[in-house]
Amino acid sequence: MTPPTRQHIRAAVALAAALALAPAVRDLHRALSATPTGERAEQVRRSPQYRDGQFHNRIPTRTLEPGTTLASTRAWATGRRRRPPGPVPVTTPPAIEKLTPGGLRITWYGHSTALVEIESARILTDPVFSDRCSPAPLPGPSRLHPSPLPVAELPPLDAVVISHDHYDHLDAPTVRALTRLQSAPFVVPLGVGAHLQRWNVPAARIIELDWDQSVTVNGVRLTAAEARHYSGRGLTTDKTLWASWVLTGERRRVFYSGDSGYFPGYADIGTAHGPFDVTLMQIGAYGDAWADIHMTPEQALTAHHDVRGDLLIPLHWATFDLALHPWAEPADRIWDATRAAGTPLAVPRPGQRVDADAPPEVDGWWQHLA
Repeated sequence: MTPPTRQHIRAAVALAAALALAPAVRDLHRALSATPTGERAEQVRRSPQYRDGQFHNRIPTRTLEPGTTLASTRAWATGRRRRPPGPVPVTTPPAIEKLTPGGLRITWYGHSTALVEIESARILTDPVFSDRCSPAPLPGPSRLHPSPLPVAELPPLDAVVISHDHYDHLDAPTVRALTRLQSAPFVVPLGVGAHLQRWNVPAARIIELDWDQSVTVNGVRLTAAEARHYSGRGLTTDKTLWASWVLTGERRRVFYSGDSGYFPGYADIGTAHGPFDVTLMQIGAYGDAWADIHMTPEQALTAHHDVRGDLLIPLHWATFDLALHPWAEPADRIWDATRAAGTPLAVPRPGQRVDADAPPEVDGWWQHLA
């Protein structure tokens, strides 16, 4: 028998490495993006927001301000305090309780993932339970605190609402887990259904909506509303729509901003759908480079007033390092702004449940980490 040469050994090692990497490469390709086809593509083409092969905001919007790229790169390389100074206190979510006809409770799991228990229904927003918001398990921003619970311990859901397809809002492993473990539909903006279809979500569980379109799930109407943002999971952008969401029960109402820059349309949302018992507002990942597509905390408060909100609960902060500002700055600024305006505010720890009728006092927990 002829002994193997170095060439044979190198070839065998290369083959073994390729076989080992194949599942990761396959998963990476599947996580990136998918193109709508058939009736999904027809829905996209019929949208008033879609022209020239892309979705557009109703007002001119830049996804990156000119002249900010170099400055942002320098700031990213030299920036400090973008991570918490100590362990973030994570609360174990309370046991599942029976829904009450007029009840409204919000449990924040981190970033933009929240469980909205509104009257007869449980709605989960933008679920991300993975360790990273990334198309692959190794690169990309990692969590700054653990998930308060595994996805398998979520209560039975009536709907999963997605605001847009960026990785920190649409997470393929979490979607696949919810597909296995739950029976709830995924209610998404136009075009996002193609991603879900690639991840083997049954077509009957995918509901795609344009702005101002609605579906009713277990007595709660879910309406896709305007937002000022963009989309994309690969080299192309704006092939899928982005949205904010209005959740309307018989007596209670919730507004979820998704990701958005400030725009005058919030007042129109307030006129058409408000007032709201609770708003879930994006307050983090702002900066000069993203001025059109992410709100500052003060702009989030203005948007909260525009939509005629009562209690404000901030989202999109604390969990992932996605911008140049210090980790705690969004919470500090929204607390200062709401105190000056006399606006009710709740800033829960990850995993903490907020009863809209008896919200906890803001205690500045994020200021006391060591």
